[in-house]
Amino acid sequence: MKEIIITTIAVTAISAVFAFLLTLADRTIGDYGEVKLLINNDKEFTVRGGSSLLSTLIDEKIFIPSACGGKGTCGYCKVKVHSGGGPVLPTETPFLTEKELKSDVRLSCQCKVKQEISIEIPEELFNVKEYIATVEEMENMTDVIKRLKLKLPEGEEISFKPGQFIQLMAPIYDGNDEEVYRAYSIASSAADKTHIELFIGYVPGGKATTYVHQHLKVGDEVRINGPYGHFYYQDDNDREMILVAVGTGIAPIFSILNHMKEENIQRKARFYFGAKTPSDLFLLDYFKDLEDTLYDFKFIPTLSRVTEGHNWDGERGRVNNALDKYLTDTEHKEAYLCGNPPMIQSVMESLKAKGLKDELIYFDEF
Repeated sequence: MKEIIITTIAVTAISAVFAFLLTLADRTIGDYGEVKLLINNDKEFTVRGGSSLLSTLIDEKIFIPSACGGKGTCGYCKVKVHSGGGPVLPTETPFLTEKELKSDVRLSCQCKVKQEISIEIPEELFNVKEYIATVEEMENMTDVIKRLKLKLPEGEEISFKPGQFIQLMAPIYDGNDEEVYRAYSIASSAADKTHIELFIGYVPGGKATTYVHQHLKVGDEVRINGPYGHFYYQDDNDREMILVAVGTGIAPIFSILNHMKEENIQRKARFYFGAKTPSDLFLLDYFKDLEDTLYDFKFIPTLSRVTEGHNWDGERGRVNNALDKYLTDTEHKEAYLCGNPPMIQSVMESLKAKGLKDELIYFDEF
């Protein structure tokens, strides 16, 4: 017992020394003082050096899309760093193409601000705003998916295109020692500029989803920013729409269909929704009702793990199977896909095998 106590004290002491040294290093070696941040060769900021470029921009209320909260695992937070960013790190290269590397593209979460730095970002990101919204409604859609309805502060509005997404911040809570941002597609209608609706699925161990599913309550305030994304309804043509989603990928499709209904858009659309079992399906009545109220719309749910005991008489198999069955040609059509990467990849292969061109396939993978 005595040896255990001595060992524990020794380990604790060594850990404390390391923590002190790291803190000291951060305040001395890692103290880069104030540096200049130049954006688009136009806007100049004086910032504190030492943090990631992503965090530094957030401090200046400039928000770059990042689905992983700055962990370097999603590859979304790309910006052009023309000078002052240092060498490209091995943690960035898996997410950057040769063309991007030659164009000075970097992951802003991996690039540290240590000296005067010049970057380039899309002008549209200056329109992204941060909101302190209030949870107005919460509803269980399935055992693992919640619907959130957030109300923006009085007098504030958000303008977005159907299909775009926002970022929600999970604060520090018991079991999470850092603030993290996660991206979620907007499910609500673009016509309602004072509310945001989200469908958030629970991911075991996920910091943001655990916060939403186990800590967040009606009446709580949440920090969000947006809108973001190049996946949205294309209003410059009248092509038939092939809509495909699984799980919470239903959110942007829901927003697009609501937009089409509210604007009385006369456009043919087919929605293929994939799930595992009947308990994973939701909003069935709503989509069936759309078949009567929306111009030439069909809803095709399909289940991949249904058994005879489920008493399911609808489509069976993956969404690819339903596409193979009902999609006879791709002439004058375009596709909108939202789901996990394997689903996106397999559906894209199916669509291209039927002749649909790459440029007519819009997708949002998560």
